[in-house]
Amino acid sequence: MKHIFSLLTVAYILGLFIGCSEEVSVELKKPVTLNMWHNYGGQMKNLMDELIDEFNNTVGTQKGIMINVTSISSSSALHEKLVSSANGDPGVPSLPDITTAYPKTALILAQEGLLMNLETQFSDNELKQYIPRFLEEGRLHDGKLYLLPVAKSTEVLFLNKTIFDRFANETGVTYDELGTFEGIIRVADKYYEWTDNQTPDQPNDGKTFYMPDSLFNMAQVGFAQLGDEFIKDGALNPSSPVFKRIWDSCYIPSVLGRVVLFDGYSSDLFKTGDVICSTGSTAGVLFYPDQVTYADNSKEDVEYVILPYPIFEGGAKVAIQRGGGMCVIKSTKEKEHAAAVFLKWFTEPAQNLRFTASSGYFPVTEKAFHDVMEKEIESLPDNNIKKLLSTAVMMQKEYDFFIPPLVDDFDNIQKQYETRLKEAVLKAKAKIESCSEKQKRDMVYKEVLKNGLEEFLKQ
Repeated sequence: MKHIFSLLTVAYILGLFIGCSEEVSVELKKPVTLNMWHNYGGQMKNLMDELIDEFNNTVGTQKGIMINVTSISSSSALHEKLVSSANGDPGVPSLPDITTAYPKTALILAQEGLLMNLETQFSDNELKQYIPRFLEEGRLHDGKLYLLPVAKSTEVLFLNKTIFDRFANETGVTYDELGTFEGIIRVADKYYEWTDNQTPDQPNDGKTFYMPDSLFNMAQVGFAQLGDEFIKDGALNPSSPVFKRIWDSCYIPSVLGRVVLFDGYSSDLFKTGDVICSTGSTAGVLFYPDQVTYADNSKEDVEYVILPYPIFEGGAKVAIQRGGGMCVIKSTKEKEHAAAVFLKWFTEPAQNLRFTASSGYFPVTEKAFHDVMEKEIESLPDNNIKKLLSTAVMMQKEYDFFIPPLVDDFDNIQKQYETRLKEAVLKAKAKIESCSEKQKRDMVYKEVLKNGLEEFLKQ
């Protein structure tokens, strides 16, 4: 822990210089209390509580500003509550002064004229401190800035190094092959064969190698890597030749047992060794186990490698941008100014690194991301966090971060795509398993692999 505190001390000193930029001149003649709603639970809640208490006891006391958290709930529950409150639904509390939100929620509030344009309280100089791509996501329908980034994440590739190294030593596969989705599928074929050969008395019992935590993110980022749009004119874009390429990378290896489409997170399957490779959110790093418990109840300590997000061969380096931000509800000029004072303080390197460094989220300013985090990574005590942040620094330099489109019914489009793809895989597997004769089974294999996309699109 002392290493984290040394990192934060350095960050705090830097924060004094870059955080004390010009403010819109508003005199607070009497103390201002700001109500806040947020969606940070677990460890993040504890960090948020500590930081708010610190603000209230220091800068807040000096300037007459008090932050009062009046609601903590999940992202989905917070979305519903904010929308209901904006609509004036009976029994719902009035909107808070500050709230965390995702772009889809902020857009609804902004279109109703309920959000403050942050550019009225942040100077150009202050906004230049933030990573441009993170800031861009907060510019909504009219180009104004309504959502300030406070903690961001992306997706990376998690790999059980312990098991993979045994596999690699016997087959010659390398980490470099995992840089593309096509390479992952080729490695998955070899892994299935390698694990199948370990039990010669039980044929066709090879293990699954890879799981994407989000099929939808894999698709929309894959489209972006290959220069197209997964969602076009508010709907999926199946006429694009990229669609079949994305489909084949999920459907075919899933039917063949090389990739798994699981109604949960890959970290659960890592616990039993049923999967050893996945793409998932950096914010999930704390859920990957240090020990695997096998079917025979034996246990093994494991290490991880955390690699950059894969690309489709020939594609650009693109990964998804995840995580919400904070927005300010329109009110009095005093409250809006006070809210801006808090947000500027909260995103200074000292506070922002404390909020993000141990959670798998990233700080949102250039200073915190590079001048502090990049130099101090080696002093962090958690090896997985250390590996993750090293990969994140590299990705921030080399990758473009994809911003999902804001379209009506986005959540339903995502749900339908993932549900129907999983149903198609299950249906194909059942059809294959119903065949007892090998020759007929091979014919059915070819049939379901060939016709899967056509049947999917008919739905």
